[in-house]
Amino acid sequence: MNTKNQYTVIGLMSGTSLDGLDIANCHFEKKGQNWVFSILNTSSIDYTPDFKEKLKNSIYMDTASLLAFHNEYGNWLGNQVKKFITQNNIQVDFIASHGHTVFHQPEIGLTYQIGSGQHLANACKKKVICDFRTKDVALGGQGAPLVPVGDQLLFDTYDFCLNLGGISNISFNLDKKRIAYDISPANMLLNYICATIDKAYDKGGKIAETGTLNSSLLKTLNSLDYYQLPHPKSLGYEWFSEKVIPIIDQTQDTPENLLHTAVHHIAHQIATCIIATNKKHTSLLITGGGAKNDFLIKILQQKLHNFATVIVPEEKVIDFKEALIFAFMGVLKERNEINCLHSVTGAHKDSSSGVIYHP
Repeated sequence: MNTKNQYTVIGLMSGTSLDGLDIANCHFEKKGQNWVFSILNTSSIDYTPDFKEKLKNSIYMDTASLLAFHNEYGNWLGNQVKKFITQNNIQVDFIASHGHTVFHQPEIGLTYQIGSGQHLANACKKKVICDFRTKDVALGGQGAPLVPVGDQLLFDTYDFCLNLGGISNISFNLDKKRIAYDISPANMLLNYICATIDKAYDKGGKIAETGTLNSSLLKTLNSLDYYQLPHPKSLGYEWFSEKVIPIIDQTQDTPENLLHTAVHHIAHQIATCIIATNKKHTSLLITGGGAKNDFLIKILQQKLHNFATVIVPEEKVIDFKEALIFAFMGVLKERNEINCLHSVTGAHKDSSSGVIYHP
């Protein structure tokens, strides 16, 4: 029986939008049946152009190169953590790391995040908990999304929790079970279009707002097979590069119009999912980088009509919610408690997922 009820943990998150590493020093306390959290110190570290390119192309590396990079990235993560601990002069119980997803093909039983836990632990001289997806996939699950356990236990005052990262995903309670799934590409799609005009992203959605709707493109995107699939379901970069990039590349239109249409597509898919639940007068918490895309939030609110109230929280929560929740998943693993919900992933059973490494 774990009697400890307070933890100070560093959570690490690197998402599919490749905008860098998020580090969050979080404190968790169990009060009765409830968990309370605070995000103490944070840092976002941009990848250098070379490193970003290497991460992006890691999917194409030969086996030996990928395994070597797995170790190199683990070392790099550990060094970032070591610097962060020194700069903030903090004591932590352990590090919880998401790693960086290279392969995610649960239909063939495969998910792979690089960032070797052993190298990470050795570099920062701290215990590390990582590799949160493999066990669930081995149990027949999607291994994603994992954040809903945190939504359920840390953000239970909201009806829906929407994350707008590289991919948009949602979580909510239905018939006393937590349901969650990936809805559509989000920043991954917008950033891909921005790259054609040498921009990393469209700040505030200002460029998208100047465009006009390409209804033929919108119809093509909305008719992708994935949107008809029942949940549980999840998306990866492979799907995006195979199904979405060719559509964008073959569309003759301005970047402004492509971005404008992509925003409408993302908002349409999200609104469709929420309205389909028939939960009226609900609250929708939006986090992730896309929460700062004012144009996307505006279009989403329009498409939801009065169905749900959109809530954009304080910046710390927007930026670091995923790092926070991976830190929390580490706490649950440390306590040998469930941190992976089969109602979300479709696995045979709930599990306490993650692998522990000591320096």
